[in-house]
Amino acid sequence: MAASPAYGEEKGGSSSLGEPEYGHDPASGGIFASDYKRHDDLKEMLDSNKDSLKLEAMKRIVAMIARGKNASDLFPAVVKNVACKNIEVKKLVYVYLVRYAEEQQDLALLSISTFQRGLKDPNQLIRASALRVLSSIRVPIIVPIMMLAIKEAASDMSPYVRKTAAHAIPKLYSLDSDQKDQLIEVIEKLLADKTTLVAGSVVMAFEEVCPERIDLIHKNYRKLCNLLIDVEEWGQVVIINMLTRYARTQFLSPNQNESLLEESAEKAFYGSEEEDTKDAKAEAASLAKRKPYVMDPDHRLLLRNTKPLLQSRNAAVVMAVAQLYFHLAPKAEVGVIAKALVRLLRSHSEVQYVVLQNVATMSIKRRGMFEPYLKSFYIRSTDPTQIKILKLEVLTNLANETNISTILREFQTYIRSMDKDFVAATIQAIGRCATNIGKVRDTCLNGLVQLLSNRDELVVAESVVVIKKLLQMQPAQHSEIIKHMAKLTDNIQVPMARASILWLIGEYCEHVPKIAPDVLRKMAKSFTNEEDIVKLQVINLAAKLYLTNSKQSKLLTQYVLNLAKYDQNYDIRDRARFIRQLIVPTEKSGALNKYAKKLFLAQKPAPILESSFKDRDHFQLGSLSHLLNAKAVGYQELPDWPDEAPDPSVRNVEVPEWTKCTSREKRKEKVEKPFYSDSEGESGPTESADSEPESDSEESGSSSSSGTSSSSSEEEDEEEEEEGSGEQSEEKEGEEEEEKRKKRKEKGGLRKASPGSAGSLPFPAAPCPLCSSRGLPRPLSPMGWAWWPMLSCGPWQLLSPAFGAVRTYELLHRMAGEGLSVEYCFSRRPFPGDPHMVAVQIQISNNTDAEVKSLRVSEPKLLAGMRIQEFPEIESLAPGDTASVVMGIDFCDSTQAANFQLCTHTRHFYVSIQPPVGELMAPVFMSENEFRKEQGKLTGMSEITEKLTLPEKCRSDHAIVQQVTSAANVGRVPCGADNEYRFAAKTVTSGSLVLITLEWREGAAAQLTVNSEKMVIGTMLVKDIIQALAQ
Repeated sequence: MAASPAYGEEKGGSSSLGEPEYGHDPASGGIFASDYKRHDDLKEMLDSNKDSLKLEAMKRIVAMIARGKNASDLFPAVVKNVACKNIEVKKLVYVYLVRYAEEQQDLALLSISTFQRGLKDPNQLIRASALRVLSSIRVPIIVPIMMLAIKEAASDMSPYVRKTAAHAIPKLYSLDSDQKDQLIEVIEKLLADKTTLVAGSVVMAFEEVCPERIDLIHKNYRKLCNLLIDVEEWGQVVIINMLTRYARTQFLSPNQNESLLEESAEKAFYGSEEEDTKDAKAEAASLAKRKPYVMDPDHRLLLRNTKPLLQSRNAAVVMAVAQLYFHLAPKAEVGVIAKALVRLLRSHSEVQYVVLQNVATMSIKRRGMFEPYLKSFYIRSTDPTQIKILKLEVLTNLANETNISTILREFQTYIRSMDKDFVAATIQAIGRCATNIGKVRDTCLNGLVQLLSNRDELVVAESVVVIKKLLQMQPAQHSEIIKHMAKLTDNIQVPMARASILWLIGEYCEHVPKIAPDVLRKMAKSFTNEEDIVKLQVINLAAKLYLTNSKQSKLLTQYVLNLAKYDQNYDIRDRARFIRQLIVPTEKSGALNKYAKKLFLAQKPAPILESSFKDRDHFQLGSLSHLLNAKAVGYQELPDWPDEAPDPSVRNVEVPEWTKCTSREKRKEKVEKPFYSDSEGESGPTESADSEPESDSEESGSSSSSGTSSSSSEEEDEEEEEEGSGEQSEEKEGEEEEEKRKKRKEKGGLRKASPGSAGSLPFPAAPCPLCSSRGLPRPLSPMGWAWWPMLSCGPWQLLSPAFGAVRTYELLHRMAGEGLSVEYCFSRRPFPGDPHMVAVQIQISNNTDAEVKSLRVSEPKLLAGMRIQEFPEIESLAPGDTASVVMGIDFCDSTQAANFQLCTHTRHFYVSIQPPVGELMAPVFMSENEFRKEQGKLTGMSEITEKLTLPEKCRSDHAIVQQVTSAANVGRVPCGADNEYRFAAKTVTSGSLVLITLEWREGAAAQLTVNSEKMVIGTMLVKDIIQALAQ
């Protein structure tokens, strides 16, 4: 580098390579001062006038930070470039400042005016970065500036900036808690945000600042439930934990009255008959007094919307849903979480440890839930010790009379392990199984006695301790085992084991009256060589024998007490003096001497062998407090269920009459040209690529006829528009008039030919794609769609829908619907009456033997802004009959499900329709130049690019266009390049442009680019198209 010779000369050393560089001052360190004039080259580059050098310097600095190196001495040089006009440099400068602003507060404050200017930058990334740096300067003096910046950012057009504002709220609160009231106002505003990008961050801010303000969640509860599936994983965990606490305060316990549960609950994986019978007996007396329990629809909404997240790739999300179901779901439905938790056991050991801690707690109360997965908890030789011990805990909790023989065989194998801590835990587990299951107690006891002859001291010691606990339960029946253990005192050398045997003999000396004095004699011989714990038990044994059999043991006791009197350990000396005064009566002995027998030979209760996880369920599962079994800082207690249900109407949101069309746009609609008037020649190739031409009968078969008067009025309106436009030729108008006359005749014939309930459908004559043999709808010619209402699409016109293979979805299975089955598909036809709604075609089949009456939609539970246009009520559906109806749903450009009830005269079924992202748009036509112009406006975060490999069967023009249009309702845009495919569409609700470019490169390589201001839609669309092309 050019700067290196000067660098060497300044240091006073030789500039030649390979020689050490010395400093001027020997005390400065010379060759050891590695940081002498460090980063001079980077500072020169940052002071340069060239943006390319600045960019290179900033890349190197950020790379240093990423490697963990300290770059704080570059702060003055970097902060000068915060006003740089180059966007790329500015982004990296803000990344650096976020890292070091807190350390270099004084220098950061000098540039605060630049940060404030950055908050007004046209680029959303710069605005967000400026706010992030501003909130990282931890100086109380700028609190008012931070508050103002957060308030402005909360109203920003970009959801990314609003998300950053939510992140800044807890930072400001920790700096100045007096700002709480103002921050709550901002949180309330951000909670009403409809974007998934903001939801997780604002809930985190809510949890940090005002978790007690549960009233802020009421109006946003349903929205959060519906957004949950699309929020990023970190946000999902935060929202689920918050909603768990919210549900515990707002809903009644679903398990308070199980036998009268009126709602059709999902079938669990298992049926625990023991628990059911116990619960039935306990609750039988109180059932008569209680009202029948009906689950709140909002409670059901939460359970239904979190259930799919059990399949998440993120272990934290699965764990959050599992704890939600454990704390909130009816007993019959909790079983669904077992399979997901067992799946996590294949993950890393850290994840296994946390999951097993929670499974151990769950398995105490809900044993039957994990019984089908017993083998998943078998220990592997490669498992770490902590994982082995937790799996043992779970296996012990799951043990019952049915599977105990299998579990004991497993334990038998584990005892031969080389891991001694694990072996000790296994022996304790055997003891617990023997305690809990009476029929295997003798078997376990005999097995443990055999372990007493094991060579390993730890195994023997642990066996003796467990045997001691088991014998305390029925000492009279096991005097032979006590005698056998007394004989082992000559062989067992482990202090803990010897002490346990001596305690047993002393405690039950009346069961072994001949052996006990002999054991004391042997122990008196080796008293001075024993460990302290054994000596204490020898003294206890001597005292107990003195009180029960003083003739044989009086002298031995005095001998042992004399030896203990002069022992080196003061605990033993003190114990000996205390016992001598207590049991040997003298003149100085007090009143306690009379009660010596009661003190030493009192009946002691048998120890209870129970799980260490028994009382952990009062902590919320999945929390740090549960993991540590101690209340952690910031932990919020899980509230108890209320006795009476709070008012559910607090969660109702009044949706105003909502429309996207302004009066100005309505005026435009009247002036716009009819479809395919001038551009028929341009759109011809596009249509031919997407669909095949059909005959006139098929065109008329797919057109709408909602009534003679309505259709005739539509046609008159169209004629008036054509006359007013003045841009059509007389010949063209004549041709269109002839077309319309033909359609009138065809429509009239169809109306006569389709009597009954189908006559009231919006698309009565259209063959339902659900019923067709090939499963494909019949595409229409452009004129078949001439009545589609015009959206305010700017200079572009809507095309006829892009048809691919129509996919059907199950809305109601015939088992769940008690013989009534419902399927639906997105027909890609415009919904008459409201251009902002997606048309959903529904097929209802009656598979029962009885007539179904009054089929209708009721009680829609929708996200704020979403709307449903119900299909007309079907008065009756005969056995074996099928009805096809169409309903319109305004999804608000979201893939959130529209939840509603499908009602008959006797039953109500909760159902939901969730749209694929490709069905939320309608195709538009634009020229190549218009496409490029609009694409240039949608760059940066509005552009998503992915590389892909095209399979062999998808390397032709027809195949690519067919797959893309099957994944999304888009129209093809003309393109001059042979290897490039362009498609355009607008979202149905907001009319936001969605531009798709597929560039086919060498071989099978391709690049897919989606440009849309709606980033979530763009990301999901890329995923769907890649999946379609890969099929």
